[in-house]
Formats: sequence, C-alpha cells, structure tokens
Amino acid sequence: MNATIALGRRSVREAIRQPDALLMTMFIPLFFLVVNTGQAAKIFPSDSTDFLQGQSYGAFQLPITLLLAASFGMAALFLVEEIEGGYFDKLRAMPIPRYSLVLGRLVAEAGKGLLLSTVIVLVALPFGITIASGIPGFLLLIALSAFWGVVYAGFMQLIALKTRSAAATNSGGLIFFPLLFLTPNFVPREMLAPPMEVAATVNPVTYLMEALRSLILEPLDWGEVLPGFAVVAGLGAIMLALTVRMIRNYD
Repeated sequence: MNATIALGRRSVREAIRQPDALLMTMFIPLFFLVVNTGQAAKIFPSDSTDFLQGQSYGAFQLPITLLLAASFGMAALFLVEEIEGGYFDKLRAMPIPRYSLVLGRLVAEAGKGLLLSTVIVLVALPFGITIASGIPGFLLLIALSAFWGVVYAGFMQLIALKTRSAAATNSGGLIFFPLLFLTPNFVPREMLAPPMEVAATVNPVTYLMEALRSLILEPLDWGEVLPGFAVVAGLGAIMLALTVRMIRNYD
C-alpha cells in the first residue's frame, strides 16, 4: 500500500508539471456544456419541460460534462511513455508489488477526478444550476464522477500494457469514447427513437449518467443513484482483476 501511495504521489507531480493537459481536460467538457445548452435551451424551456424539474437545460447537460472530463485521463499515456522509454522495467525491478505500478496511477486519477469534478460543478452553479439533492448529493455526484474516471483510466492502462505503444493507446480511446454518446444525452431515455433507446439501455454508461442526472435534478433517491454506483463497481472490479493479472504476467 505504501508503494502504491508513493507512486500515486509521483503521478500527481507528473500531472502538475503539465498544466496545459489539465486545462484542456476542463476546457473541452465545459465547451460542450455551453454549446449543447446554447443549441437546445430554447427547445426545452425550464418552465414547460417536465424532465428538467424546473431547472435550466444546462443542469440536464452537466452529467455528460462531468463524464467527459473524467474520460480525459492521461495516466495511460504517461504509463506507455515509461514503457517505451524503458523506465517501467526499472520500476518492475524494484522490491515492490507489481500491481502498485499501475494502481498508483489510478490513485492519482481518483484525486484528480475529485478536484476537476468539484471545480466543474462549482463553475456551473452560477449559471442557474442547482444540486437538488443537497450537500449529500453534491458529494455523491463528485465521487461518482471521479470513480468513473478511475475505471476509464484503468481500462486505458490495460491497452497501454497490452500494446506498449502510444499510438495504439491513443486509438484505444476510440473503443470506449463512443459509449459516452450512446446514452440519453439530449433527452430522457424514454424519448429516444427505438433503435437508440435499445442501444442506450444496454449501454452501462447510461445508468451512470442517469444516476448523476438524478442527483442534480431531484431530491436524493437511492433507487436512481445505486445503479450508477453498481455500474462503476462492476466495471471497476473487472478492470482491477484484468490489471493485476496482466501486470503479474507482464514480461
């Protein structure tokens, strides 16, 4: 555990040395929030659109903003740079558990996810967005967003460990990124066309997004929130099992 925490601190310092990457991680999701809200806010006015619960359309779009921000993690790219440069082999020669080499980066991603999610929500609040579930809902919102960032970064690290290539790792994002858009982004799931509704229903990210949306638009309802945490926990367990297995067999 000490090795994991130490490597996590190292990863945090690594991210701080590249502030431009952190700025882009915030800018692009906030850009989509502004653009999507500006395009559709008049179509869905808050006073006559039931699914907005009296809030602005920006509140409905905030979950996708949080998920986008959490999906811009750089852990896998930093990892593959170490692999290509040979430094990863030096770390493997140290007397520490092998899983610490990748779990340390996930610890750093969790911390970064908590910080970025908090900043994004606080930036959004002055624009007519409120967290209807109160302070507990705010904390759950931040935690769920950050946990998704850890899961996403973990699967990207699996690609890095398997391919050991920066180009392949970058391309690997194309596998997972579309899952963010096969969801009820602009309207609730029941308002989607049948093929899209089916795709959204089988997409686990949908339940994560709906849990985040519930925390923003409604009083705290565990029946709405727990499916999101179940998705993150299930995918996280799969990711951790695959990661530990791959790093132990890494040669």
